[in-house]
Amino acid sequence: MLQVLGLDARTELVFRLVLEEPGLRLHEIVTRLGQDEQQVRAALDRLAELCLLDSHHDTDSEHAGPVFHAVDPAAGLPYFLSHREAELVKEQRQLEAAREIVSTLAVGGAQEKGRRFDVIRRLEGVDAVRERLVELAELARVECLSVLPGAARTPDTLATSRRLGRQTLERGVRVRSLYQASFRNDPNTLRYVNWLGELGAQSRTLPTLPITMVVVDNEVAVVPLDPDDGRAGALELRSAGAVAVARSLFESLWTSATPVGPEPPRDTNGLTAQEDELLALQAKGHTDATAARLLGISLRTVRRMNAALATRMNARSRFQAGAEAARRGWI
Repeated sequence: MLQVLGLDARTELVFRLVLEEPGLRLHEIVTRLGQDEQQVRAALDRLAELCLLDSHHDTDSEHAGPVFHAVDPAAGLPYFLSHREAELVKEQRQLEAAREIVSTLAVGGAQEKGRRFDVIRRLEGVDAVRERLVELAELARVECLSVLPGAARTPDTLATSRRLGRQTLERGVRVRSLYQASFRNDPNTLRYVNWLGELGAQSRTLPTLPITMVVVDNEVAVVPLDPDDGRAGALELRSAGAVAVARSLFESLWTSATPVGPEPPRDTNGLTAQEDELLALQAKGHTDATAARLLGISLRTVRRMNAALATRMNARSRFQAGAEAARRGWI
């Protein structure tokens, strides 16, 4: 029944048990199901993330540990489902954009079979990609657009970027860069972005970014061979259609991004874009670990943000925090 929400059979067993027998403790659930304690803990965490489980400490009992109660699915799931629907719409749009890129590459490959190297160039490995990006930056005449997921940049990368950034801007080239909001956690990267802004570059942030990408002079786009493995290399694309799609994706992200300032701005609810995205990810059922990876921050930072948000909402449990965030219109 609950597999559509990403629950495995063990997690569903735990849910059904606490639904039928409210007020059980961890050791009682483990005993009744005959399951490993760590696996039961993982199932309880997953149910709490989906707002299907609540817990409290019974101070009148001699037994330590929280007491677990299942939440009526009809009460706990509506806000989760509404955000899941919105996420599916977003994923569908991204899929359509990716399909358009693939279609463009296929058509370009068929039309330019005799001159394939001129349209698509494969860059093998990190070093080849880095060297080619340096060359493209040095050759740029009009504009450099960059999408840069992740947080900290290495000292060597920052040193090279400072030299190229100064030279590029001094030539009158327009530089616009999209960073993941988590870059603020690294002082060296933060200083670099602010320094670049003083020279005239424009920078904005989003809590999450879909892919690493560079577009130069509206003539060439560089995208990774594998978005999940930057070491694999990249593709240098020169077909007009592929570059137009890459440019369109950048502009779409740029429009919704937040300009870089001394401190991350907050919305009318007092939330930063990163906090807002964390709440959205959790409403969609992501674990703390997955949310940390998508946001480009540490698991400890995610848990610290959760604790701070719960304190602001006077919430004593994860379910209460989710319900209160929904009540306030934060998710």
